[in-house]
Amino acid sequence: MKTVVVVGGGITGLSALYELQKWKKTTGADIRLVLAESSGQLGGKIRTVKQNGFVMEAGADSIVARKMETMPLIEELGLESEVVYNATGRSYIYMDGELKAIPEDAVFGIPASIESLAKSTLISPEGKAAALKDFYTPNETFTKNDSIGAFLEHFLGKELVEKQISPVLSGVYSGKLSDLTIASTLPYLLDYKEQYGSIIKGLEANKQKFKGGERKFISFQNGLDTLTDALEQNLGDVEIFKNTKVIKIEKNSSQYQVFLGNQEIIKADYVLLCVPHTVAENLIDDLDLQGEFSGLKNSSLISVYLGFDVPDSILPADGTGFITANTEELSCNACTWTSRKWEHTSKSGNLLVRLFYKSSHPSFLALKEMDREELLETALEDIHKSLGLNVQPVVSEVTKWTEQMPNYLITHPKSVEALEKKMAASYPGMLLAGCSYYGAGIPDCIENGIDSARRILQQL
Repeated sequence: MKTVVVVGGGITGLSALYELQKWKKTTGADIRLVLAESSGQLGGKIRTVKQNGFVMEAGADSIVARKMETMPLIEELGLESEVVYNATGRSYIYMDGELKAIPEDAVFGIPASIESLAKSTLISPEGKAAALKDFYTPNETFTKNDSIGAFLEHFLGKELVEKQISPVLSGVYSGKLSDLTIASTLPYLLDYKEQYGSIIKGLEANKQKFKGGERKFISFQNGLDTLTDALEQNLGDVEIFKNTKVIKIEKNSSQYQVFLGNQEIIKADYVLLCVPHTVAENLIDDLDLQGEFSGLKNSSLISVYLGFDVPDSILPADGTGFITANTEELSCNACTWTSRKWEHTSKSGNLLVRLFYKSSHPSFLALKEMDREELLETALEDIHKSLGLNVQPVVSEVTKWTEQMPNYLITHPKSVEALEKKMAASYPGMLLAGCSYYGAGIPDCIENGIDSARRILQQL
């Protein structure tokens, strides 16, 4: 009998085990499947909190619909009737003491027409004139391995990037644009520049692909953990160890010894490490791999939910939230008007907001040392400044994700490739998986989990 041990019960590990179990049931194979999770619940960064009629996602808050629709997982789990879609609306940037709308005809803040550029209230006339360089300057040097920040600044000008594009893109990809590659963010922009001679013209010609709609993001009526709970309930042929930390993993001939915190040692033929790269590095403890692991970087995030006993109709009627451009004006990086964007999160229609505090913000060094009450006070101050709201919340939820948010720097693909090669040579049958390496979105993690399981099955 062969044994497969999956370390980490987040969405990647759960998806991998679901795929392995399907194969076991189909083939009748004699295989032992084991999951070890250090915490008391499965789901990883998916964690739903329900309180006083509010539904709050302490981690990830949605799934990109177009990616998920290519996977049969929701249908297989019988969750179609539970799916809900986001409401659409305008996003704002908080700048100069007020909320300014991001131009409607824009993609990640990048104008998708000359009209969009002209009507922007975020950019000066000089900044708009500088952005016209995009229409007459050909690309002669940039490749998809170059910085997305340098690429956009070169053709669209510094002001447009700093005031309108960077707040949006940096929020989505959790990092400075100068450190992120075109390939890891918006690779199609380089294709548009080559094909149409202009980034703006390319977006305009393809704007149908980016038009917002109610089917852009999905969640579930009772929260995102509906998905992870369903996966757990369907893992009947898997031994699940919760509150069980893996201490170390040692190679023993053609097998591995997995040492658990409960003193048990499992002999495994295959090990799938679905944990942050910092955890994986410590479990393997191989000096030869340290150089590659050190090339992978994480950042931190603090999430603060505030639920109020006031209707969310007090906010601008067409809005779903804002991001910040001038980091000195507010301590937060962004604020989602959750009850407006996701109707299922507030049964009464009262206001629920979520504020994001990231390690890229100058205030974060002080924020990370704050206790819960101090963070709530900071969040309320940000809400008062930005929305003019001066009432106490009836519900709050504070979550710290310390050094757990992956940053895909320019060197990231090379670090992952080098790590894969050394792992394959020195640790056959042991695979790395998860958002540290292959994509942070829920569909990316699901796909990576399934793909990792299939790689093990090919060897079996």
